[in-house]
Amino acid sequence: MPTFADARSLAETLLADHLPDRWLHVQSVAREALRISALSGVDREPLIQAAVLHDIGYSPVVARVRFHPLDGARFLTARGYDARVVALVAHHSGAAIEAGMRGVEGLDPLPDEASPTRDALWYCDAVTGPQGQRLTPDERWTEIRRRYGPDDLVTAFLDRAEPELRAAVDRTTARMDAAGLERDQASVES
Repeated sequence: MPTFADARSLAETLLADHLPDRWLHVQSVAREALRISALSGVDREPLIQAAVLHDIGYSPVVARVRFHPLDGARFLTARGYDARVVALVAHHSGAAIEAGMRGVEGLDPLPDEASPTRDALWYCDAVTGPQGQRLTPDERWTEIRRRYGPDDLVTAFLDRAEPELRAAVDRTTARMDAAGLERDQASVES
């Protein structure tokens, strides 16, 4: 079974040269996942592996159907990754909603576990900017809308998915508060 070190090495190989900004983003998401991995109900190894692997589907080596959560999940399945890690990658940050809007099929066999681990992954992605900078979720979602523009499907997806994304972030920050784990300044909502 692949380890976190294996997952990090794979992500670096797939992203660092081809998509250096994406690699910066993924590294920051993984650092935040490591930081919060002891939260109640969170399973450390699946979280940190999924965090470092969640965007490998963007790699030109991996991209097939051009829907990065599904492309990444299929690639990981072929390499023997744990089914739970594969499903976390497939469903990260509301991917099922976007898949439906795009007419992409293939996520259904992979369960969206709707757990503290899943919420933690969504949180880590929501507080990390496109070059790895720390942002609040609102700053992150504003940045995405600005980057894609008002008429893009990604913006429409985010408009539809934001309540579910925000709920996952709120559940994770509540777990952080209960554990006495400090939020970094960027992730504190004003």
